[in-house]
Amino acid sequence: MSTVLVLNGPNLNLLGTREPAIYGSTTLADVEALCRVEAGKHGLGVDFRQSNHEGVLVDWIHEAGRGVAAGTVKGLVFNAGAYTHTSLALADAVKATGVPLIEVHISNVHAREPVRHHSFLSPVARGIIVGFGPLGYALAIAALATLPAKA
Repeated sequence: MSTVLVLNGPNLNLLGTREPAIYGSTTLADVEALCRVEAGKHGLGVDFRQSNHEGVLVDWIHEAGRGVAAGTVKGLVFNAGAYTHTSLALADAVKATGVPLIEVHISNVHAREPVRHHSFLSPVARGIIVGFGPLGYALAIAALATLPAKA
């Protein structure tokens, strides 16, 4: 069974309590459950992870790239949190590994502070889903499921 790697960046471990007016009351555990249900509909497994540390996320992207090359990983759903707007290293890791990436944001980052309008990940992403709350993760998994095995 092919797996979708779902990565979550800094502060996403605080979902459910962090700024509920922006991010809602859904917890990261709820998001994980949603991802598992959606992936199951497409015959995919889920490897769901969160880190507040940029280097750990880079290592996981490298791991995903090896999995894509081996045919065990379908792609990456990534909510990089604030690293979206600051990390060239994460974008370089995606570009270097060739892992198919769907960028996800719970809030509509384009309706927020100007610093959140730029993404280093968008240019290396297959697609971007913003502003649909936790449903964005399910939409991203469905999108990855439609991609050809090697693109």
